[in-house]
Amino acid sequence: MKILVCVKEVIDPEVPVNSIDIDQKNWKFSPKQGVSTVLNGFDENAVEAALRIKEQIPETEISVLSIGSDFSMDVIKKPLSMGCQNLYLVKDDELNQSDPFVTSTVLSNAINKIGDFDLILCGRHASDWDNAQVPVGIAELLNIECITLAKGIDVQDNEIVIDRVIPGGSETVKSITPLLVTVSNEYGEPRYPNLRGIMAAGKIQPTTYTLSDLGLSKDDLKSKNEIVDIFIPEKKSNCEFIEGEDEYDIGRNLAMKLRENNLI
Repeated sequence: MKILVCVKEVIDPEVPVNSIDIDQKNWKFSPKQGVSTVLNGFDENAVEAALRIKEQIPETEISVLSIGSDFSMDVIKKPLSMGCQNLYLVKDDELNQSDPFVTSTVLSNAINKIGDFDLILCGRHASDWDNAQVPVGIAELLNIECITLAKGIDVQDNEIVIDRVIPGGSETVKSITPLLVTVSNEYGEPRYPNLRGIMAAGKIQPTTYTLSDLGLSKDDLKSKNEIVDIFIPEKKSNCEFIEGEDEYDIGRNLAMKLRENNLI
């Protein structure tokens, strides 16, 4: 079985909001100096899903694909240190936007360039924009089935059984390959790279493409979405301290205040 996992390098979602600037010219988030980037957490779940399939079917080959204008090799090579075999990068200065249609177009062209895959895995969405549109866009452009929000994947003969998350429970569906599946965090914690994996990843050189290698030009990257505004919400709070002679008096005054405001 041949599996491809699409991954994305993102600003660490754990950093405070004041560590991020907004590029008003290009409508994108920019980390301040010293702020780290990480592999999108949901994409790590997708990598873990691929590795568990490889444990079930040892001859499985796992490739990783990412696009961008720049990469941190320590970040983007993490799937290799976890156990994946191949890394493909589409690197071009024009790939500095966040339009889901553009991203889907570039990824689908890259997949056609690399070759056929039985299974394509993606994270349920990226932690920076939360669009969740790219995986279904890839499936549409490749004309293959798409199953979302997987929390379990089992390969049975010629079928793939997916246990997927739905509101209030889960459902089990079956499909045949080729197939694209988005993996949710309910799948389970991704494994940590070990020293042997990190050393092996350092020896693997990625295969890098430009847009021209994929037969794409700047005209093919016209955004379908229009961003009207991006802003960090202002946090406003009005805190009032209730005073009193003792705890009983403070509690009484609080109750009276709440009653005055029709809250109780």
